[in-house]
Amino acid sequence: MATLIYHIFSSSALLSLGLYHLVCTTRNHLKSPREYVAKPYHPLPFSSSSNRLLKYLQLYLLILCLFIALVHQLLVSSDADPLLKGRTPVHRFTSLQAAAVLFCFLILSIALLLSDATSLLPLPPDLFFAVASAIFFLQYSVSSSSAAVQTSDLQAKCDSVAARISVLSSALCLVLAFQPRLFVVDASLGASIFLQGLWALQTGLSLYVDAFIPEGCHKLLDVVSGVEGSTKCDLEDSKLRAVAILDLVFVLHVLLVLLIFMVVYAAVARTVGTRNRFGSYEALPTAASDSNHIQMKAMTGTQA
Repeated sequence: MATLIYHIFSSSALLSLGLYHLVCTTRNHLKSPREYVAKPYHPLPFSSSSNRLLKYLQLYLLILCLFIALVHQLLVSSDADPLLKGRTPVHRFTSLQAAAVLFCFLILSIALLLSDATSLLPLPPDLFFAVASAIFFLQYSVSSSSAAVQTSDLQAKCDSVAARISVLSSALCLVLAFQPRLFVVDASLGASIFLQGLWALQTGLSLYVDAFIPEGCHKLLDVVSGVEGSTKCDLEDSKLRAVAILDLVFVLHVLLVLLIFMVVYAAVARTVGTRNRFGSYEALPTAASDSNHIQMKAMTGTQA
């Protein structure tokens, strides 16, 4: 139950972060597309410069969530109950690797806060995107390694899909480090974080909720020493069927993210106003219009 709660907590944090980044990115682009530049974080629209709590609320919440996740991973790695979370050397090392990735994200968030709120760490935004790309790639490596050593077929599949999303986020951050004016890439980064949140929730449901475990797979009531996973498929056909179901669910999640992106774009465009997309239009004087104006003045003087 504690692991399921952790997945729900992680999913809520990632969904909120991804959706907020997507909304703010779309809003900034629609307000001034020619001056648009990707930002590592976005202050609340109604926050003032004097109210530091609201201005950096996103970073405060992000640091808090990362700290809670880090503590959870450290506790998981030191838990002595193999039935709940396991304490074999492989499981312990993978938990510590996940904790190290979370610690890197925590340090990056604190550095971003210090860089914007103080003059102690004046770092440019492109450097933050480059470091975030490296950390996302590290997360991809950790998830891939975890999937390779898992004895649970469902857990291995969930970890491999999570690794693909992480490498996608890494590539998007790397592009933004060199091309920060690309709105599509910045919006895709928010969508990829939102997708990570959806998949974290799907992982918790598929592994720890009986109603969502595919047919032919079940949670083991007794875990012998050396077994990290507690959800197994009895037959090879059941395993292949479960993997195919997870692939289908992932495709549905991607379609859901695309739908949410279109809805967000339409809603923000309706709020901001499509008039701001291209600025105001003014008629530019041309040589032909100047010539017609002179002829009209000459005709007026002749008639007088």
